[in-house]
Amino acid sequence: MAGKTSRRIQLGKETTAGTAVAATAIWRGLGTIEDQTQVVFVDEDVGYLSGTDRSYIPKVQAALEMEEIEATFEQFPYILEGGVKLVQTGATDTGGSGKIYTYPFPTTQSRTIRTFTIEGGDEQQAEEMQYSFVESFKLSGRAGEAVKVSATWLGRQVTPTTFTSGLSLAAVENILFANTVLFIDPVTTMGVTTKSATLLGFELDAKTGWAPMYTADGNIYFGTAVPGPCDITMTLTFLHNGNSVAEKAAWKALTPRNIRLNITGSALQTAGTFANKTLRIDATGRWEKFDKLGEQDGNDIVTGTFRVKYNETAAHTCTITVVNEVASLP
Repeated sequence: MAGKTSRRIQLGKETTAGTAVAATAIWRGLGTIEDQTQVVFVDEDVGYLSGTDRSYIPKVQAALEMEEIEATFEQFPYILEGGVKLVQTGATDTGGSGKIYTYPFPTTQSRTIRTFTIEGGDEQQAEEMQYSFVESFKLSGRAGEAVKVSATWLGRQVTPTTFTSGLSLAAVENILFANTVLFIDPVTTMGVTTKSATLLGFELDAKTGWAPMYTADGNIYFGTAVPGPCDITMTLTFLHNGNSVAEKAAWKALTPRNIRLNITGSALQTAGTFANKTLRIDATGRWEKFDKLGEQDGNDIVTGTFRVKYNETAAHTCTITVVNEVASLP
């Protein structure tokens, strides 16, 4: 009997975009492939009040909502590969065992991304979508919880398949919000000034800019994915103290800022530049707004919306760095 417990998502790294491959990894999360085939019924006056069943399919598309789940140092890079930049192999941390995966968002030129064949379904029916890429993703954290991640993937079409067998669950480590250190600096420097006892929560919302392009090339699925402007916002919830008051002043003065969220995990086997597994978000931009004062556990809080944009002095927009001990994404 099929059931929810038998559902799974498996990822395969495509060598040629759109050419299906076998899966090489199981996504340790939730989600179901959606067939977005578009059926159009033709309106015609032919004497039937009910209309006729004349119909056609002008295009097909597939989607996968990776539902919110605890983010891990080992698997978050799959989302970044599919929407920000193809890295695949982590750079070796000199003298250490850490592998550094660096994902800078594009500035003047688009970047190559990795497309995936994604398998999904249950024991009753497995399906796959080819040419899968990340349209958007969200990363969030709040006090007392793990950092959460969700993502929207688009693909060419849904086709029946059988699950790639023989895959094992990857060993993963959850990313904990409590291990976050917040830095806020002028755009001349990054990651210097710690803002302690201030951050209560954050949410990074990224639209990658990648979108399907439908062309007349003999198929009703999209021919290619094309890059466009990315849109990144970050909301930070602060305890209302001197640090947040200073940022509200920066907002009113239109002062650009560099913000770093540095989240560490367990110690690496051998320390190098990085001593621990790490998720680092470096963002440049300006405050867009601050909400009115709120309350949490009897304390005044305030939430600011930070619009991530390119700054000429910083020569930077946003870079996400993940450090783990996985030499290459499976």
